[in-house]
Amino acid sequence: MSKLLVLGGFGQLGQCLQTVCEDDTIFLSSKDADIGNESQLEHLFHQHQPTHVINCAAYTAVDKAEDEVEAATKINAIAPGKLAELCKRFDTILIHISTDFVFEGSQTGLLTEEDATRPTGVYGRTKLTGELAIQAAWEKHIIIRTSWLYSEYANNFAKTMLRLAKDREELKVVADQVGTPTYALDLAKALCEIIKKAEGMYGVYHYSNEGVASWYDFAHAIFELNHVNIRLLPIKTSEFPTKAKRPAYSVLDKSKIKKQFNLSIPNWRDSLRVCLERL
Repeated sequence: MSKLLVLGGFGQLGQCLQTVCEDDTIFLSSKDADIGNESQLEHLFHQHQPTHVINCAAYTAVDKAEDEVEAATKINAIAPGKLAELCKRFDTILIHISTDFVFEGSQTGLLTEEDATRPTGVYGRTKLTGELAIQAAWEKHIIIRTSWLYSEYANNFAKTMLRLAKDREELKVVADQVGTPTYALDLAKALCEIIKKAEGMYGVYHYSNEGVASWYDFAHAIFELNHVNIRLLPIKTSEFPTKAKRPAYSVLDKSKIKKQFNLSIPNWRDSLRVCLERL
């Protein structure tokens, strides 16, 4: 009988997990469980004796991380390794959520789990360091890199586009960054399947929805499916400078996770339609 502990359980992915997880799951907010507080986490492990932990907690403010290096390092780089050490002590399987930002983004072709990681910003570097710390500390881990998460919960690109469209007649969106939007509810459902088969399937995996899109394509589909009439203009990354550099290309190869866990992954446009209907 598995007992699941979800850290970051009230963030975007955590709230999606709440809608699909079975009864014996404990969702902890950052206040309930500060991932950087080892003694608090140890107490929670003693209290709940989890067989599996999903770590959704992360520092995700990509641009702010360039200035708040210490905070990003503590949450994304140091804490996951300490969590893995704790999981080892309790023989708990750790499922950790990572990101496409571990890649530089200048490659072409689908990105596999074995491709070289060369993050360009603090967020990506700290997330990669967290991955490596987990791998060094505890063999019973599953690290899942995902991309462009959105849902009906929390703040995300889809909700931002719909909010901005209420007040504007025109929007400019970057068209030369390419990846795949991922509906967090689809990832949550996949995580439920992964937990059932996690024993012996340890390692790094990629998960996003199927298909390819630019941020412009994503925005266009949001407005088209939601029947929003707005003038949408494609622009280059150079026309929309940000403090942190984004990967220009980060389309993830999902072959490994589909084969190992027998997953069927929806196309991003189909999932976007579902999300917008729920919104």
